[in-house]
Amino acid sequence: MDAKDAKPKGCVIWFGQPEARERSGLAEAGWHVRVAGTETDVRVREGGGVVALADLRRGDGCALRAMRRLMADCPALPWIALVSLDTPARRPQVKRILRGCRDFFNAPLDLPRLLAALERADSVEPREAEAAADLPEMVGRSAALAAVAASLRKYAPIDLPVLITGETGVGKEVAARVLHRLSTRAMQPFVAINCGALPPNLVQSELFGHERGAFTDATARRIGHIESAAGGTILLDEVGDLPLDAQTNLLRFLQEGVLQRVGSSRPIKVDVRVTAATHLDLEHAVAAGRFREDLYYRLNVLRLQIPPLRERGDDVELLAQRFLERFRERQTCAARGFERTALRAMRQYGWPGNVRELRNRVQRAAVMAEGALIGVADLALPVAKEGGDPAGASLVFHRASAEREAIAACLRECGFNISECARRLRISRVTVYRLCKKHRLELQELRTH
Repeated sequence: MDAKDAKPKGCVIWFGQPEARERSGLAEAGWHVRVAGTETDVRVREGGGVVALADLRRGDGCALRAMRRLMADCPALPWIALVSLDTPARRPQVKRILRGCRDFFNAPLDLPRLLAALERADSVEPREAEAAADLPEMVGRSAALAAVAASLRKYAPIDLPVLITGETGVGKEVAARVLHRLSTRAMQPFVAINCGALPPNLVQSELFGHERGAFTDATARRIGHIESAAGGTILLDEVGDLPLDAQTNLLRFLQEGVLQRVGSSRPIKVDVRVTAATHLDLEHAVAAGRFREDLYYRLNVLRLQIPPLRERGDDVELLAQRFLERFRERQTCAARGFERTALRAMRQYGWPGNVRELRNRVQRAAVMAEGALIGVADLALPVAKEGGDPAGASLVFHRASAEREAIAACLRECGFNISECARRLRISRVTVYRLCKKHRLELQELRTH
């Protein structure tokens, strides 16, 4: 179709220097391209098919300043980012711009995908109830979950590190798997590593591999977890628990894209996208000298904060029903739903163990329930008061008490085996000991009760 015959669709404000094929492709599809490469004062009218494109392939200073000013002046203007391997993603200006974009594209630019993104960019935002409709892993209708779903769609297509933060049990690994599934690496491996569960003397070998004879019992070459994820995505879960020497080697890998197996001096090039997750405050860990500052900045390019369950409103009911239905698919039980008092109690409970605790309580309740409806007693939750505070402020058991209860219950269920408790809660053994100390839980005393 000739450019002059194309139906006008809108205007793309292109910050940077579009290639000839990119500009002509947009023109043929009916989009007018206004290049604002070096302009520091760009004025546009929001709405009416106007979309801004941040071409970050070169990271030109003037263009960056113009982008930041326009983002501040027109907060409702939709933005799309175009990046390459040379994009200076660590620069604070670039990071702020990336966080303001709703779609990302790697160079060389895929024009059909860009045109589809432009069509979506000026459309009406989806309702909260539909925000995660195409993400079956994300169960819920809350605004907090909708924000997470939007970030996942934005971050998935771009090969930059993502730091996923949130409390224990909120679903950080689930978010990392969604990122992988939506990315161009979806057909390649996804490898999740619980860094806190790795034996200190084997961390280097587990992450980077080893050669035969590298140490005692190294009877054969072993490929490390990072190398096994080549072409795909790796999740470094509880990355804050990595020892400092492993942090140094991980930093080198992130900087150069190469690793060395233990016992070898030969560098190995590995193409893998790195995602990291932690429930710790890494900024505090950096200040305390327990986490390398340069590694923190390498990992914290794109940030994804997963909200706790208590901030997701009625999502708890939807999740509980989903967990019950999945349990019924595998096991025979009488329970098919929840009593009103049980639903109210779930909404008002603080959920210190978040989604993981909810799943465990629902499964246990499904076994304990005698009838078709699960009650408060089956869930072992405090009875909620009519008209209670939905945030749980009026409950007898406040959050700290509930956290203590959850740790104690898990310890009892696994026979006070610290390693097994850490595995079930998906935290490190160090964290289990820290929580026991925090809540004054004595193992010997628990065993006698």
